[in-house]
Amino acid sequence: MKVHTLVPAAVVAVAAVLVLVVTPRIVRESTHARVEAEMVAAKSRLSKTTVLEELNQATRDIASVVEPSVVSLHATGLQAARSGTRSFTTAGSGWVYDIDGHIVTNAHVVDGASRIEAQLSTGQIVQAELIGLDLKTDIAVLRIGSEDLTPAQRSLDIPTQGDMVFAFGSPFEFRFSMSAGIVSGIGRTAGLSDVDYENFIQVDAAINPGNSGGPLTDVYGRVIGMNTAIATGRGNSLGQGQFGGIGLAIPMDIIEFVVAQLIEKGEVEKGFSGIAVQPVAAIIPPQMRDPLFRCIVERYEAAGSVITRIVPDSPADRAGLRIGDVIVSIDGTRATEPERVYSLIGTRAPGQALQFEVWRPVPEENRGETLQFDVLLVKRDPRIEAGAIAETLRNFGFERLVTATKEACGARGAAFRRGVLVDAITLKSQFDGVIPPGAVITAVGGHAIGSVEEFYVRLGRSYEMHRGLGRMSTVLTVAFPDGTQSDFEIPLR
Repeated sequence: MKVHTLVPAAVVAVAAVLVLVVTPRIVRESTHARVEAEMVAAKSRLSKTTVLEELNQATRDIASVVEPSVVSLHATGLQAARSGTRSFTTAGSGWVYDIDGHIVTNAHVVDGASRIEAQLSTGQIVQAELIGLDLKTDIAVLRIGSEDLTPAQRSLDIPTQGDMVFAFGSPFEFRFSMSAGIVSGIGRTAGLSDVDYENFIQVDAAINPGNSGGPLTDVYGRVIGMNTAIATGRGNSLGQGQFGGIGLAIPMDIIEFVVAQLIEKGEVEKGFSGIAVQPVAAIIPPQMRDPLFRCIVERYEAAGSVITRIVPDSPADRAGLRIGDVIVSIDGTRATEPERVYSLIGTRAPGQALQFEVWRPVPEENRGETLQFDVLLVKRDPRIEAGAIAETLRNFGFERLVTATKEACGARGAAFRRGVLVDAITLKSQFDGVIPPGAVITAVGGHAIGSVEEFYVRLGRSYEMHRGLGRMSTVLTVAFPDGTQSDFEIPLR
């Protein structure tokens, strides 16, 4: 009886061994054979196609085309601090704009620098001269004296979402680096505190500190934009943070608009329409007491920028625009955010006509209508945004200020220097007999300036920096015609 009992148990034991040992071995051998077969088939296919090698070669060709025009920048200088002044060093990138040695970069890379070094792709290091910068767009132009320069190829073609792009520069001092990605979106705003006109190309190509000012190119090696910022959250300053998947670049149409004027005259004339806007979504209850705004909230069901103020006799006023009009597009480009509206206007030349498409509320019928208006832009007066600060300067006696040029300084018998020329002083004012016509304001709060617009932008930013700190004043550095220099403290309100 015991023998009969043990036989089935032995059979079960042998079966278990087969299941636990032999079967997995068979499965592994089968899987290995399948993987080997797939590898052989893959190697065969790879040997018969050159697609990936062609892609590799195309990428290498883009590097060969672009790299000779890329510049690595190193800037040093002094900046104001609560304890006095402190030295600073910034590193960034740039690219050769033309055969005359003009280099394009971001304004924040060289802002306030007293010495700028440019390293070419050949390894040559040369000194760069600041020609001009535009704080509102964060664009600067330098010039170097090197020979045999290779200007970058440029394109005004507007990129499309999904297009492949390549970012060049010197991230974290890894000079002449290249990264690849796609266009994630266009016409982006990011709430950057140091840029007034935002209309960025958004890319996922890696952009890190040091890439700022470098070229962003298309698949033909043509520059379509300039690497500018890393978006890490609304309201951040330029150049802050490390790459988080979102890089921003200034599009070429804005670059061409600014650079050409900086090279020609050292400042940028911007268009002015005479409107102030706010997001439709930001309409607050007190505004809804106005039937126009109540109609917008009740009947307009999309994003848009509603006009809240129009300067009398301004281009917008003369064209027929009204308070309460909701801007839908400008020249066919959607403009549903205030930053986009101001960018599209401010980066157009005076004398240019823009077509505004608006949704106009008709409160008495509780509806709206779509209308179009042609607005002929005029030159923007930098004093407009300065407001009370501009009035304070007039009260001190600054009757007329102009951008210092060789011609303007020569007419006043003064040596040319970058800054703002005091062209006229009001008689019997505080500065009458103290600051003569022909003097040049060269700095605001220790920051060098090069144009009237930059002068007022600096004053405005100084006001924002000091607001709430009690001391609301700044220092103007003034160079006199005889070569001497003095500082004057003025209130900011």
